Amino acid sequence: MTSGSGNASRAVLGTWPTPLEPMPRLAAALGLGPDDLWVKRDDLIGLGGGGNKVRKLEWLCGAARDAGATVLVTTGAPQSNHARLTAAAAARLGLDAVLVLVGTPGSPGSGNLVLDSLFGATVVWAGEVGAEALKAAAGQVAGELRGKGAVPALIPFGGSSVVGARGYVECGRELLAQAPDLATVVTALGSGGTMAGLVDSLGTARVLGIHCGAVADPSHTVAELVSGLSGKRCEPGTLRVRLDQVGAGYGTLTDQVMDALLLAARTEGMVLDPIYTGRAMAGLIAAVREGDIVPGHRTVFLHSGGLPGLYGHPQTLARAAAALTIGTISG
Repeated sequence: MTSGSGNASRAVLGTWPTPLEPMPRLAAALGLGPDDLWVKRDDLIGLGGGGNKVRKLEWLCGAARDAGATVLVTTGAPQSNHARLTAAAAARLGLDAVLVLVGTPGSPGSGNLVLDSLFGATVVWAGEVGAEALKAAAGQVAGELRGKGAVPALIPFGGSSVVGARGYVECGRELLAQAPDLATVVTALGSGGTMAGLVDSLGTARVLGIHCGAVADPSHTVAELVSGLSGKRCEPGTLRVRLDQVGAGYGTLTDQVMDALLLAARTEGMVLDPIYTGRAMAGLIAAVREGDIVPGHRTVFLHSGGLPGLYGHPQTLARAAAALTIGTISG
């Protein structure tokens, strides 16, 4: 179940490499060449509904098992993909999972929360709190578990730590093997670990992160993780980060993101979510329009998963229903 890499252990939770597929119809819609735009299908990682957090959790769970953990404790928003996959990883590894989530017991039990329940996780509602208070609540829960004889492992928000980011160092190497001529990989920038790992293996010039509103200072967050991975100082100003797709806030749906969801679905049959991949695609579209991404160069869109979160986002579901084409039967 584990394999070694230097002084770190890895719990194998996925099947690698994930596919790299062309998106010629979407490329044409954006004015790119038919071979210019590809998608890295990290949404197809099998565990727990798939998604990028599995790569991080392989390393984080390996460390937790090395420490003798019996329960994984993590934090997130009510529709956290990371919390859902932490619960799935715990089930796969025979561990318990406690998810300390923002919100109250009256939060709608849809989307990722349904899967949290199926995987057997315990949810602790922390109330409407900020990042520091949420982290403190998780620490308190871990302390209570220790008092009951359990051995908790605290899994960081979004799985984003130097240990977790190793999963995306490896993903960058996978991409280079699949597309040696890679010019740009576009990724959602949430808690920072995915972009940091890619930057470590691909360099700052080839990674474009689209800020999703999950952290206050995305460039600084990513730079700190990159510095921890490489042992060399990464300056935040050297990173390619777009800040223009957050709109009114992390949980909101913008017109640009809704347009991106519809365009990806209607050109490639590809489903995105409104918080992460939808914002990343909207950022990619804006980058093409502004000339930051140009024809004749290979661009890869990292599909980081998140489909269950779509079903837990009422605003997006309502907008999608409103866009439904209704036909009639004549005669």
